Amino acid sequence: MAMIRVRRSDDRGQANHDWLETRYTFSFADYHDADHMGHGSLRVLNEDRVAPGRGFPTHGHRDMEIVTYVLEGALEHRDSMGNGSVLRPGEVQLMSAGTGVTHSEFNPSSDEPLHLLQMWILPARVRTEPRYEQKEFTTHERRGRLRLVVSPDGADESLTIGQNARMYVSLLAPGDAIRHEVPPDQTAWLHVARGALRLADDELGAGDGAAIDGAFELTADADSELVLWETPR
Repeated sequence: MAMIRVRRSDDRGQANHDWLETRYTFSFADYHDADHMGHGSLRVLNEDRVAPGRGFPTHGHRDMEIVTYVLEGALEHRDSMGNGSVLRPGEVQLMSAGTGVTHSEFNPSSDEPLHLLQMWILPARVRTEPRYEQKEFTTHERRGRLRLVVSPDGADESLTIGQNARMYVSLLAPGDAIRHEVPPDQTAWLHVARGALRLADDELGAGDGAAIDGAFELTADADSELVLWETPR
């Protein structure tokens, strides 16, 4: 039987600026909650809504595995490694900051908002060479199942992360069910990006999250999108 601990969307930290509305699942920036400092190796899970034409100017990172998943709109990325790209729904970006990297992130649209998830994973090793990957996972690939998109070994054509961690994404229609077992040496975090899901006796909606250990089943009550992380404890 799974061990489950739910964190409701409204219990998350939040910040609202004139161009950015953000929700923090775990402590971040000026939001501090000693009971929610991360989960396993998952240190950050931020849900950001960025106004058209606005974004994050050039800033630096070090010794962190940074994964970005766009839900709506587009994200323009530029970094000190020479990468320049636009990330759209269905695409996953992984930036291993290692010894240090700077980058900027903007909403390139003049009229469409940007809605994204940014997640930080603590690396297994520090001071590694920075690197960057980006890949599209089609709607068909994500439909009705957990699609592996990030892993430590690049399995199933996923992006390669510097930690024994795995990220899955899924698109579910009403009535779709997923069964999954978290490995004994790992712990999982589920984030509901949109829709409505049933997890054991809990009903989850957009923005809700849950810590999960063991085997579990999810059932969709509406068109839904989810992200699931497995990381070392």
